[in-house]
Amino acid sequence: MKAVVIFYSLGGNTRQISRLISKYTNADIFEIETVEPYKGSYESIVDQGQKEINTGFMPKIKPLNIDFSKYDTIILGTPVWWYTFAPAMKSFLSSVNLSGKTIYPFATNGGWIGHTFKDFAKICKDALVKEGLNLEFSGKTMVTNKKVLENWLKNIK
Repeated sequence: MKAVVIFYSLGGNTRQISRLISKYTNADIFEIETVEPYKGSYESIVDQGQKEINTGFMPKIKPLNIDFSKYDTIILGTPVWWYTFAPAMKSFLSSVNLSGKTIYPFATNGGWIGHTFKDFAKICKDALVKEGLNLEFSGKTMVTNKKVLENWLKNIK
């Protein structure tokens, strides 16, 4: 069996970490993309994101065509939007059955992780959700010590 990295990224930080994790674990990688891309200033996207989180909105996402029977380990990456995973990740998780899989979630954020990992455990209730990895960024620079990422990755290999 093999691992797969599935991620959503708006600004690129989650994409960068996902590629690194995929390379380290020799996992396949898939990016979740919304059908309608987010547009406008950072502030307007943040405002839209808050409205989406508050209303439970799930944007339409492009099909990924993943054969989950090939994977026992699923590594999920998301930026933190208003203390939880991005709405696009919610759309993905609501559309797939990850029962019996081992899930390793990670989140990129600019300060506070909120209830992101509790939300992963809640929505993936029939999977084994492992301890999540919180990666803090300042702009494009990772603030979290790289050793934290390396130690988390050792649990997956």
